[in-house]
Amino acid sequence: MKKGMFKLIAIGLLCLGLPLAAFALDPALKPYTPVSGISGNLKSIGSDSMNNEMTLWAEGFLSFYPNVQIEIEGKGSGTAPPALVSGTAHFGPMSRPMKGDEIDNFERRYGYKPTELNTSIDMLAVYVHKDNPIECLTLQQVDAIFSKTRRGGNAENIRTWGDVGLTGQFANLPISLYGRNSASGTYGFFKDNALFGGDYKDEVKEQPGSSSVVQGVASELAGIGYSGIGYMTADVRAVPLATGPGEACFAAAAENAYTGEYPLARFLMVYTNYQPGSTIDPLRREFARYIFSRNGQEDVVRDGYFPVSNVIAQEQLKKLGIK
Repeated sequence: MKKGMFKLIAIGLLCLGLPLAAFALDPALKPYTPVSGISGNLKSIGSDSMNNEMTLWAEGFLSFYPNVQIEIEGKGSGTAPPALVSGTAHFGPMSRPMKGDEIDNFERRYGYKPTELNTSIDMLAVYVHKDNPIECLTLQQVDAIFSKTRRGGNAENIRTWGDVGLTGQFANLPISLYGRNSASGTYGFFKDNALFGGDYKDEVKEQPGSSSVVQGVASELAGIGYSGIGYMTADVRAVPLATGPGEACFAAAAENAYTGEYPLARFLMVYTNYQPGSTIDPLRREFARYIFSRNGQEDVVRDGYFPVSNVIAQEQLKKLGIK
């Protein structure tokens, strides 16, 4: 998933003399500087995975502009495109890119495409109970655990922890599956990238939110589920992943997200309605400036995700005509 882009971020950080350590902030990111005359209402509809992140951005923004009203609704990435088309949302956070038909619906309404802003970096983690000793899973094994179609090519269906080599109390323990519902961008991203586009097993217990997945896994010794790295708790472990049999296994760690070696790294995006070449309204302009300031990227780190570099931040602002 955009592996080349993550490698570019890594190269940029190294050129700046920064280690590829967790949560490294690019020193070129400038603190947010407020302007006068900002007021009004903003509404965000979209990703549950980005709910906390949007809330932190809103709180930080309101510290500069206490008269602004911000409403955040996070019920899944699939709710963002129709809200932008209907004009009921100013921003649509999504943990997956918009699909072709979603872009087409927007373009039919407005005559141009929605603007995609890459705000931060997430790793979709495969979580197990903290006492589960599994050391590594290949994507093909993950597919055979969660999917009934096994498009990854694993020869056998995986139903017990013994099927992936665990012994003792785990040998005959049936795997208990947790996941998101179909409105979630995380559901779609995992389907496309971990299930090779295949279908989920019927026994996956679909949860309404990312934290619910983690809580479910934490409650069962046999549990396994997928959720953003920002939702990790002390009661679960993120399993290192390999792209295939015999390939190196990489932990869900920042340096592996930036290099693209962790196979389930992804951008977290915010979409908005901006006509190219026009002047964006001051309220949305300043909220975007806040997101891509040092303050906004510190909020990203606070939420457990990974910040973008200043180069990436400036590229996103240019998409909105902001210099």
